[in-house]
Amino acid sequence: MTAHSHQFSLLPRHRNTKIVATLGPASGTPEEIETLFRTGADIFRLNFSHGTHDEHRERVAAIRHVESQYGQPIAIIADLQGPKLRIGRFAAGVVGLQAGQALRLDTDPKPGDATRVQLPHPELIQALMPGSEILLDDGRVRLRVTRQGNDHLDTTVVSGLALSDRKGVNVPGVVLPLVALTPKDRADLTAALSFGVDWIALSFVQRPADVIEARQLIGDRAALIVKLEKPQALEHLDALIELSDGVMVARGDLGVELPPEEVPVVQRRIVAAVRQAGKPVIVATQMLESMISAPAPTRAEASDVATAVYEGADAVMLSAETASGAYPVEAVEIMNRIAARIERDPFYRRTMNAEAPVPEANTSDAITAAANQVARTIGAAAITTFTSSGSTTLRASRERPAMPILCLTAIPATARRLMLSYGVRSIVTPDIHSFGQMVEVAARMARSTGIARVGDRLVVTAGVPFGTPGNTNTLRISVVD
Repeated sequence: MTAHSHQFSLLPRHRNTKIVATLGPASGTPEEIETLFRTGADIFRLNFSHGTHDEHRERVAAIRHVESQYGQPIAIIADLQGPKLRIGRFAAGVVGLQAGQALRLDTDPKPGDATRVQLPHPELIQALMPGSEILLDDGRVRLRVTRQGNDHLDTTVVSGLALSDRKGVNVPGVVLPLVALTPKDRADLTAALSFGVDWIALSFVQRPADVIEARQLIGDRAALIVKLEKPQALEHLDALIELSDGVMVARGDLGVELPPEEVPVVQRRIVAAVRQAGKPVIVATQMLESMISAPAPTRAEASDVATAVYEGADAVMLSAETASGAYPVEAVEIMNRIAARIERDPFYRRTMNAEAPVPEANTSDAITAAANQVARTIGAAAITTFTSSGSTTLRASRERPAMPILCLTAIPATARRLMLSYGVRSIVTPDIHSFGQMVEVAARMARSTGIARVGDRLVVTAGVPFGTPGNTNTLRISVVD
């Protein structure tokens, strides 16, 4: 993906909502990655809870190979595990449980049985009081603390039939004294940055301080996604959006710690707030869960993906469906079809226009809002932005226009990062020095990528003089000749 390669053939994407596919054992080879990309994956996620650094490095290399083959930027997200709490192992691998029985959680590393199991988190034992509730295995097992000792908690099983090795632990309503970046996360972060990923996703963020530390370590080497999966984080929603470059609504753990009826409400609130801030927002977890083992989704799952699209999410994400499922390509294909279909619905378009953020009283916002309005009125084939920092393009994306946003930039890192944003098709071009040159390049690129045909109109926005980041002050309509 060099700045001087002019031969582009952007794969046709008949939707503006992006698809994030997680790579894993079912999708790790260069051939599988290329197939997922061709089918509709715009962004690839590497889940550092699984896999070795060597495996992740090879996947990054394979993605970059696909990128150069197609002349099309691809964003890569490295998702850090974070301080995921887990119990230890059982001598038999699994134990049966019944309501009312006692179960001790202690710091002893010996394999557990039906009466006790290791909880290798002394800070958790200190933080929980009698009466506290503990959820294991995504809430399938519920315990209530009856007594707190120095190195153990005595609990009673409230519900749950079985428990197996290394299941996750959630404690609703408790802010835990955990560091956001574990020693494993720090090692993974260093590795991911050395591979040249575009985004780092932070797991189990509880408070703004968690983000500030990660930001200092990352610097400007990658953009930062805050994953909202702890109800405590919602109390700091505005600050966390402000501190991040993007947000992921990670509904798995959120759904364990919040009552189920609250999750859709929270999801909608987060998507709206992040869009208002002009940053990309991903809706993730269990979107097409049954496709891990079945070739088609349930109606409810199709509706779930549709809901995220109707709410105006920038991207929808597949996790185990593409990482370890039996039908990774089919999952991407179906998600692609659902998103494309919803975006053709007149109700969707009305919703996006009605919920457009109010422009701030500055030139950049005014020009961007006008560009969307003009493009709609004249039926433009695309809105074209020229950007170095990405801010001009993010502004255009926030409007959720009906047509693609053709983003021209001389900086490959900016081009890749912006692929996460709604409607953006990035192209790396040689540096452009004048507005006239930009209009000419925009028309040529729109034509060669198939976004526009001869005679179509483009709405072009940029900052003049060139090279002043974040200074969008010019709008022009040009005809593709």
